[in-house]
Amino acid sequence: MITVTVRPPDRRVRRLAGTLYAYAFLSDLVLLYPVYALLFADTGLTVWQISTLFVIWSASSLLLEVPSGALADAVSRRLLLCLAPLVTAAGFALWVLVPSYPTFAVGFLLWGAGGALVSGALEALVYTGLDQLGAAGRYARVIGRARTAGTLGALASIVFAAPVLAFGGYLAVGAASVFACLLAAAVATRLPDDREPSHPPRPSAPAPEPDGDDLGWRASLRAGLAEARADRAVRRAVLMVGVVAAVWGALDEYSPLLAYDTGVAASTVPLLLLFTWLGAAAGGLLAPAGERLGRRGYAGLLAGSAVALAVGALVGHPGGFLLVGVAFCGFQLATVLADARLQARITGPSRATVTSLAGMATDVTIIAVYATYGGLATATGNGVAFAVAAVPYLVVALLTARGRRVPRRDG
Repeated sequence: MITVTVRPPDRRVRRLAGTLYAYAFLSDLVLLYPVYALLFADTGLTVWQISTLFVIWSASSLLLEVPSGALADAVSRRLLLCLAPLVTAAGFALWVLVPSYPTFAVGFLLWGAGGALVSGALEALVYTGLDQLGAAGRYARVIGRARTAGTLGALASIVFAAPVLAFGGYLAVGAASVFACLLAAAVATRLPDDREPSHPPRPSAPAPEPDGDDLGWRASLRAGLAEARADRAVRRAVLMVGVVAAVWGALDEYSPLLAYDTGVAASTVPLLLLFTWLGAAAGGLLAPAGERLGRRGYAGLLAGSAVALAVGALVGHPGGFLLVGVAFCGFQLATVLADARLQARITGPSRATVTSLAGMATDVTIIAVYATYGGLATATGNGVAFAVAAVPYLVVALLTARGRRVPRRDG
């Protein structure tokens, strides 16, 4: 009989993971999240003006996504993760100190820039850091729990926003949001600098991945684009992340409308939304179990989640949000697994650049969902629009189940 001993994670692995969880929680502990639309309205902005602000936000993230990824491959990723919450905090401070349409626009530009600095850099730092510690296989588990920590941070912001707003108005809410960003920046300094090896390589170990800072910004950008273009496995993984993460991420913005259409009072809508938030949190925690899924298992996960979303949305009853929560759980798990598989397929020196390409694909798809959803929901209602949005997942599930393994390009 063979006895298999499972070693507990290295202390350095636990430290990296714990620091990441704290960073994710604080980054989403922004009390302005649930009330910034009210701030805009109380300042006198029209719905059309508020919509243009969302476009500015999306456009800034989209335009800066890949360049910031290449920057993360050329300089310290930890430095960018420290700067990102500071940039975002500056935008929040402008909002509450000088509330007006121009400052709201500048704030969204800064928020988009902060998000772009994190996207790609965070995943690359975590994967490279774990790989240097011989624990790359724990990436899905760690990043899944980090997403759950972020979800819990957002939930906490919803809980605390109302009493803080009642106590000190928008200024107090803004100050609390800026403080959370400053704490996130401080926590980021405790992340490992993935430019320095955590330990010398073992004689039998493969050569470490070349680092992007040896290339410079332009060379990092070219190397990342070249890898995504030349390696079919990487290219498919990038597109998979873009589709899987985007659709349900965009639908989350419309969940309050779907909840209100079930006939509940406005005060009950947040209670229904708890099902979607808890589902997303659970999906991140299920990453270790999800790693056992093969190609057809992953396809089944997508298909089952799509069916749950469509049925839950079409029921038109508050109980349907139980199914919507189940769907969000499945989509969160599918997103974490797609990200983990992308990281495992990247072999070149521009890991953050390639990851940012997936982020850009996600942003483009989200904008497409926004554009499609508005007209569809106006014509057919939110329930039908949610059900139609589940169709892309069924298509991807079918293609995944029928597809063949793509051999990774050597060299």
